Amino acid sequence: MNEIMNQVAPFLPFLIPLFIVELGLFAYTLHHIFTHEHYKRGTRTFWVVVTIVGINYIGPILYFLLGKEDS
Repeated sequence: MNEIMNQVAPFLPFLIPLFIVELGLFAYTLHHIFTHEHYKRGTRTFWVVVTIVGINYIGPILYFLLGKEDS
């Protein structure tokens, strides 16, 4: 276990902010999906599934590019 921590430790200054940004983007996307009624493509359920399954940036980015209706 200690060996694994020694291998991961040099990457933590990069991974921790990346993880925080990912969670923030995920939370903002879900908030936007649940507070809006209309989407360019798809339904609320579709975009929630895409966002959860594609949590590693892909789902939220797809929503903002393809699903979010311009206000």
